Amino acid sequence: MQSHPLPVRERTRRAVRAELAQLAVQLFVERGYDETTIDDLATAAGMSKRTFFRYFASKEELVMGKYEVVGEQLAEDLAARPPGEPIWVSLRQVLGRVAEYFESEARGAATIAMEKIVRDHPTLNASYLDRVSRMQELVLDQARIRTGWLDPADPRAAAIVGAAFSCLIAAWTTWLATNQALPFGDLLDQAMGAIQPT
Repeated sequence: MQSHPLPVRERTRRAVRAELAQLAVQLFVERGYDETTIDDLATAAGMSKRTFFRYFASKEELVMGKYEVVGEQLAEDLAARPPGEPIWVSLRQVLGRVAEYFESEARGAATIAMEKIVRDHPTLNASYLDRVSRMQELVLDQARIRTGWLDPADPRAAAIVGAAFSCLIAAWTTWLATNQALPFGDLLDQAMGAIQPT
């Protein structure tokens, strides 16, 4: 299946959103999430508050928006895994994208600091868990197709995907709490290895 390139307008929108998100991380880390206002963000980006709201409805959406994109990408990645590959193996490979994202040298200390802000801020952490739940739903739809367990009354695909995402959260939390003492991917392997279905 051939994918069509995104229209220029959508590519531009995504680029501006990515730039705003990166700028926001710097400001949130320097000043604190609660202390940074929409006015601060708009001014730092060289745009009006009104223009800012064309890209993000709130500060929270600015922080959480990346998780929507990640969920869609994970579902696409799962669909692209080799036919017949065990679902747990496929999920580990797909969740590896998240580990690679966080381990990437390009992400740097500011992104890790932002993830700690998300973990420690009650509202952001609740929103993060909600977004992870939405990501899980996107992956679950694809997991049902891959396993053939299409009946919504069959809990097996939901259980396996839920377990994999629990491992992802456990690895993420440990990775942040231990100041990245071990690679994220190793922690994910340990977590998933602890409950690997037979």
